[in-house]
Amino acid sequence: MAAHDVVVVGVDGTASSIAALRWAARQAELTGATLRVVTTWAFPATVGWTPPYPDDFDPEADARGVQNEAVTEALGTDPKVPMELVVVEGHASTTLIEMSHEVSLLVVGCRGHGAVTGILVGSVSEHVVCHAGCPVVVIRH
Repeated sequence: MAAHDVVVVGVDGTASSIAALRWAARQAELTGATLRVVTTWAFPATVGWTPPYPDDFDPEADARGVQNEAVTEALGTDPKVPMELVVVEGHASTTLIEMSHEVSLLVVGCRGHGAVTGILVGSVSEHVVCHAGCPVVVIRH
């Protein structure tokens, strides 16, 4: 699949990422691209001794559930665009930047949290805009 055939959207279940998903799906539909929906997860950061995780602790499955709910909310049960659902361990900005070198467009939402710059743009979206290897669209909810 050529780079011009893929639109990547980062989804974390927030309202802004669902809005970004809707926008990215429409863009992929208009351009004939495949939509790659990306959700990341990571084990909680700890220092020193950590109590054992519960037996049912599965952050990858939780991320997949968040992603599936977001896709259903944004696009319904029968999306009109070819899709790849990707759930990967890692930090959102690092993962999206790595993917940006192989695709034509990257779409992210913006929660607007963070200091100074974060008033207008969230930290992940800011980092992606500054370092991506393709055009980036930031959707503010």
